[in-house]
Amino acid sequence: MAGTSVALVGNLAFLGLMIPHIVRGIVGTDYRHVIPMSATVGAIFMLFADTVGRTLHAPYETPVAALIAIMGLPFFLFIVHKGGRGLT
Repeated sequence: MAGTSVALVGNLAFLGLMIPHIVRGIVGTDYRHVIPMSATVGAIFMLFADTVGRTLHAPYETPVAALIAIMGLPFFLFIVHKGGRGLT
């Protein structure tokens, strides 16, 4: 499922796969809190990645999808190493 979403949407799907794991580790598993916090943290993370992409090699811009992929790889390797148990 993760491979299909990345193939259809691109590397930005990493954001939608990473952020809920991180938020669940912070606020717990109650989806009344997880869903709005995932949207908020995802937006903040995207703004952070865009700012880094714009300032990393100024005046040129590094694509946000490339930065998210670079940040997403260690996260997913960590999840795989833990055996899929998430951050709990």
